[in-house]
Amino acid sequence: MFAFTRLLLAILPLISSRALREGECEVCLKTVQKFIDASKAAGAKKPAQIEEVIKKACLKFKDTKEKRLCYYIGGTDDAATRTLGTVTKPISHYMPAKKICEKLKKKDPAICELRYEKPIDLTGRDISKMRVKELKNVLSKWGEKCNGCTEKRDYVKLVEKLWPEHAPKKDEL
Repeated sequence: MFAFTRLLLAILPLISSRALREGECEVCLKTVQKFIDASKAAGAKKPAQIEEVIKKACLKFKDTKEKRLCYYIGGTDDAATRTLGTVTKPISHYMPAKKICEKLKKKDPAICELRYEKPIDLTGRDISKMRVKELKNVLSKWGEKCNGCTEKRDYVKLVEKLWPEHAPKKDEL
């Protein structure tokens, strides 16, 4: 029994430090890759420069999950923690996004619990039969607001008007 316990204690750190599985940390991977790309484009090589690039990128994000990740790592002004160093230093050492997200997962598992919502596909759906709540949700995901909308038909008209410019491409579905 004592040997089994020792074996279990020896294996436990290996289990917790495993690599990311497919589909895990999708928001982290994509967002950190955006940080890496923005840093390269800006020519930022030092952690302080990369931190400024990350803060600017966080201000531009529209997706709520990406904004949430920025909050978790301290890339926003209202963030409770300042752990940008766990992202900026590895980026300055040219570490890939996957490895950075593995390190972030060890510090805060909530980072890898973020998932993108599935894109809304309105093709084949009768927009006039959707609920107002669903129509508002569609507009908010598109980054639009319906100012002056008082009735359902106002929301329906706006969604139908904006649909062509926000329709997902075939590769996004």
